[in-house]
Amino acid sequence: MVSEERDSEIMARLQKGVIEFDEDLVREASHEALEEGVDAYHAIMDGLAAGMDVVGELFSSKEYFVPEVLMCADALNVGSDILRPHVVRGEKSRVVGEVVIGTVEGDVHDIGKNLVKMMFEIAGFTVHDLGRDVPLDQFVEEQTRTDSDIVCLSAMMTTTMLGMKTAIEKLKAKNPDVKIMIGGAPVSAEIAAKWGADGYAPDAPNALQEALNMIKGLRELESQG
Repeated sequence: MVSEERDSEIMARLQKGVIEFDEDLVREASHEALEEGVDAYHAIMDGLAAGMDVVGELFSSKEYFVPEVLMCADALNVGSDILRPHVVRGEKSRVVGEVVIGTVEGDVHDIGKNLVKMMFEIAGFTVHDLGRDVPLDQFVEEQTRTDSDIVCLSAMMTTTMLGMKTAIEKLKAKNPDVKIMIGGAPVSAEIAAKWGADGYAPDAPNALQEALNMIKGLRELESQG
């Protein structure tokens, strides 16, 4: 059993490796975590993902830009590849579900969408990635085909963002219970509420937390039913 002090030290090293895009440090700390019996899911969420959370804040405050975020994501991927095979599918991952994700029709920007996808996969979600410039009806078709819990719509332009409203209407008409999250530079919490989306995320770490909350709520409803 790893000591609390040692556990905290490993978490700090994982976070530091992601924040400073130090792939070697992430690799070392990930192997240390496994060798010392640290729970892999804990290492992913409280080490790697927590580091990415700080990266999201640095990006929001314009201390980091897209190139730095992508390097941080590469470092995070290194740790994820080592740790994910050791995640025990039990109580801790019980809340994890399926997600359909894509950038809406007319929009070819996908860096933000790809970061969100990666965060979801690290946390154990099954992700159905439709890519970019996705016809609105395809979101409905894929959600129906996969029976996914959440549909995530991304847009980086005000012109393409308008397609989200139509997609939300189509998705809710087909399946009123599906949870819908929207995100991207021109999107806001106010727009999400106005158009009937269930959630909004300004960045990848927030998208993951929002999705986990949505899934938890869905599972609680299912258990009551």
